[in-house]
Parts: sequence; structure tokens; C-alpha cells
Amino acid sequence: MIRPLQPDEMNELIEIWLASTIHAHPFISERYWHESESIVRNVYIPQSATWVYVEDGKIVGFISVLDSLFIGALFVSEAFTGKGIGHALMAHVKSQFSALSLEVYQKNHRAVHFYHHQGFRIEESAWQNETHHPTWIMSWQAEETR
Repeated sequence: MIRPLQPDEMNELIEIWLASTIHAHPFISERYWHESESIVRNVYIPQSATWVYVEDGKIVGFISVLDSLFIGALFVSEAFTGKGIGHALMAHVKSQFSALSLEVYQKNHRAVHFYHHQGFRIEESAWQNETHHPTWIMSWQAEETR
């Protein structure tokens, strides 16, 4: 089931974010992610529209969209990857917005592949000054129906 994040679920969401982001980015120091937790918890998530995927009463994935345009986070608990949860979350936000963009580390091949399969296309290369790694800016546009 996909539904909006509730205010009392932040700790559960941050646990998923931290474990998943460390796993997805082995080329970046874990310390960086731990140091980023406060800004994710107190700035990024509160400023985003965030939906969670709940299974058996537990959050197992989430997606956050900033400014009705930018996917700032899409994470699924490791035990639940490959079960269609990321697809379902992406389909949900695609039904809410007609255009989306995101930034993904170039070395995160699994995510880049996933986003390509979701219809996102690379628009440009960027550089993450904080981590010293290159990223891709990717975008998706809904097809017009006639």
C-alpha cells in the first residue's frame, strides 16, 4: 500500500534511508551519510511530498518529491528490493506529476539502469562537490494523450 508519510514515521523512514544509501553508494564514505542525516531529517524530507510503501504495517520503501518536480529520494529496504516496490512508488509519483527530474551518482549503476527503465533520460553530467563524485541529471516527461 502506498500512502503519504505520517509525521510520527520519520525515524522509520530515516533508518531505511541510511541503510539503503550506504548500501547503494559504497564509493562514498559512510561518515558522509551519517553527517547528512540531520539535513535529510530536518530539511529535505519536511520540504518534500513523501509517500511510503507499507507492507504488513511496516514501511519498506519511500519516495520524496521536492517542488513538485525533483525526486530527492527513492529508497527500498534491502530485504524488499527486486519485488516491484520501487516501480510502484515511481508509478505513483508519475501519476501525480507530468514531468520529473533527479540526480543520481554515475557509479550507482543499478539506480541508473532502473531510472532508464522508468523512462528517464540523461540530460547532463554534474559534479557533487561534497562527495567528489560525478552525477547524472535525468528527466522524465509524461507522454501527451490525445
